[in-house]
Amino acid sequence: MPKIILLNKPFGVLSQFTDPQGRATLADYIPHQGFYAAGRLDYDSEGLLLLTDDGALQHQISHPKRKMAKTYWAQVEGDITDDALMLLRHGVDLKDGRTAPAKARRLPEVDLWPRTPPIRERKSIPTSWVELIIHEGRNRQVRRMTAAVGFPTLRLVRMAIGNWKLDALQPGQYRSEEVFSAPKPRPYRKTKPPQKRNRPRRGQ
Repeated sequence: MPKIILLNKPFGVLSQFTDPQGRATLADYIPHQGFYAAGRLDYDSEGLLLLTDDGALQHQISHPKRKMAKTYWAQVEGDITDDALMLLRHGVDLKDGRTAPAKARRLPEVDLWPRTPPIRERKSIPTSWVELIIHEGRNRQVRRMTAAVGFPTLRLVRMAIGNWKLDALQPGQYRSEEVFSAPKPRPYRKTKPPQKRNRPRRGQ
């Protein structure tokens, strides 16, 4: 039965098990062998990262065609406006094309662990939190989206992937689950009716 690990990846950790430069990796937090990350989370981002020991499940989670919903909390520079939220909901023009519409809402209060190191804040400029739910997986997409509407991301935390949620996991903590998956049904194929043979008429 496939197993999956839910890890709260800390800031400054690579989403891989080795690094020639000696930076922190998943090996510093996951003692189990045979698990691989299903998708990635940027070095400077935090939150939920899924790992599995099943190649088919890894493909299902990470493949772009699956378009699995990903929920992020982004701390942005400035007091985000309704107009900016509306732009995020309709899609944002980026260098690699227009994004799909996202679910976006302002978060009044956020109860999260302190980041190490803390973000660099400017005393004269406030910050605010926004929740974004996207179904794409472009490189640094959330950061580029908030910057495109005028509110650069200072801190980014992934809270959920599909039905898997971070819940109470603290940075560096993980929990494992078993995945119950039924075999996929075979695709239905229409069978062609037998072709009638044209018999020669009598007298021909």
